[in-house]
Amino acid sequence: MRLKKELTLRHIGNEYIIIDPNKGEVDMTKVYSLNETAAWLWQQLKESDFSIEEIATLLLQRYNVDSDRAVADATVLVQKFKEQGLLIDEHEVE
Repeated sequence: MRLKKELTLRHIGNEYIIIDPNKGEVDMTKVYSLNETAAWLWQQLKESDFSIEEIATLLLQRYNVDSDRAVADATVLVQKFKEQGLLIDEHEVE
């Protein structure tokens, strides 16, 4: 899977948001808030294919968590990104 390339991560004040531009204009109904960890992962994953296991590996390298927790957190993150339409499956064409 891959993050949609047209999406932009912005750090505004203490907030991290993903903006989905729409024909040169920002549609404020398509702004997604991320916590610091999700924003860090977004930066690590941008413009590359990845799996849940690769996200878990990044979490294990950065945080003091066990592998079961890292996989569970990675799974939740991917599910949320999918629900919000932020991912492209490897079978989709952009």
